[in-house]
Amino acid sequence: MRIGELAAAVGVTTRTVRHYHHLGLLPEPARRANGYRHYALRHAVVLARIRRLTELGLGLTEVRDVLADDAGKDLAEVLTELDEDLARQEAAIRERRRRLRALLDAGEPPAEGPVSPELAAVLEALPADGSPMAVKDREILALVDTGAPPEDRERLSAALRGALDDPDTVARAREAYALLDALADADPGDPRVERTARTLAAYVPDGLPVEGQPDLDNAVLEAVYADLAPAQAEAVRRMLEIVLGVER
Repeated sequence: MRIGELAAAVGVTTRTVRHYHHLGLLPEPARRANGYRHYALRHAVVLARIRRLTELGLGLTEVRDVLADDAGKDLAEVLTELDEDLARQEAAIRERRRRLRALLDAGEPPAEGPVSPELAAVLEALPADGSPMAVKDREILALVDTGAPPEDRERLSAALRGALDDPDTVARAREAYALLDALADADPGDPRVERTARTLAAYVPDGLPVEGQPDLDNAVLEAVYADLAPAQAEAVRRMLEIVLGVER
């Protein structure tokens, strides 16, 4: 058989055949006097086996390991590992579909979405009122919702949901945003910075996962500070110091 005839017989492309030669998966055939490769039945059998293994999901490195074992005794082990991996992928897909269905059932997602259904409920209750600081706060909450450990994410959402059930808390949130918005053009040494920080610290709901945080200057917080006006950043930094008991 010529290379095109071999490829057609197994249902692959000639480029695939050459690639398998390059990787050492398919033995090179003898060449005729005219220089053309001449494939025998055994080449077609090996190529067909490679195709079947790859269609099962094996990577080419795994295929090489299977083909290298003449007795085929490792194939069952490889296929078992593949089955276990596919089962994990299947479970992950089911979980992703469950989360997607929860988001769809919740109605119109927030502008920061997609977020967890728990945070979506928090964002719906948070006041916005055109406040630039409110927009940043929602973005930061969405970031935490994505990157925090599940237990911290749940504690944060639960604490915020409980606090926002109180109309007074919503009013205090509006006041907090207004205080921070007012610092947009202020100097970090402005006396309002300390007053704002202490007011914000008094507004922090009970149960937020802030205790025990080891580093007030970690990379994420530094990115938050950099995104704020200098006086706003100083007020937020000072607020965290007060909440965590780090007095100057």
